Amino acid sequence: MTTQTVRGRRRATGPASEYPVAEAVMTVRPRDAHRDARRRRSLFSQVTDFASASGVGQKAGIALAATGLVLTVTVPSTGPMMSTADTGNAGVAASVAAQPEVSAAAGAKIDFNRTYVATKGDPDGKLKQLLSAQSAGTITRAASAGSLGAPLEHLVSASPFGFRVSPITGGAGEFHRGQDYAAQCGTSVLAAASGTVTFSGWHPYGGGNRVVIDHGNGLETTYNHLSSSSVQVGQKVSRGDVVALSGTTGASTGCHLHFEVMVNGEVVDPTGWL
Repeated sequence: MTTQTVRGRRRATGPASEYPVAEAVMTVRPRDAHRDARRRRSLFSQVTDFASASGVGQKAGIALAATGLVLTVTVPSTGPMMSTADTGNAGVAASVAAQPEVSAAAGAKIDFNRTYVATKGDPDGKLKQLLSAQSAGTITRAASAGSLGAPLEHLVSASPFGFRVSPITGGAGEFHRGQDYAAQCGTSVLAAASGTVTFSGWHPYGGGNRVVIDHGNGLETTYNHLSSSSVQVGQKVSRGDVVALSGTTGASTGCHLHFEVMVNGEVVDPTGWL
């Protein structure tokens, strides 16, 4: 029951009726069969699947790598691999050999220049390398050292190259054109390197019996005061071949070998080549 108020509003005078209770909706929504499978998959797998399905797989892969999501890199072992003793086991073990310690003195000189190779089959290796690269006149003393072999089995210096007192006249200022080595008469004289004999005979200017060998590119060696020679002009000889026997012929005061090295016809100090 209601009454009308002065302002026109109605006021309830009796107990309000109870509101109807809404019925509970007990209907269960159908369950997504793939929901649990999606939950178990990682975020990375879901993103890559989406990228593949949308046609931007390559761009998505680049973007993921840039954001740091792809960080695993497999690096193969560089050490030697050895099979395990158990043949039934498919695993392998890496064996790393201990490296020897390399050390050098503080003042040691390290040279990275390419070295020549000389073997018994090719003893002229260094000389061939020098002469094939340049003429004998442009080869420095440092480069030529050791490129010629000894003309005697044992070298005993008797008189050096250059100005000296003449052993024959006693006058000062004589220019000695070669290097003298003491040797008994009849000692084997050896070719200093491979080449061709260009002279074998008597030298009219004091050399006595003389042999000249041309090694190519302007390099020659001469052997003087010989008692005899065993080679002829035009003959090919190899380093270490016996070409003559030492003596005291020509302008000589005793048995010895006068050895000369000529570059483009000019004599040079033989010790710079031995």
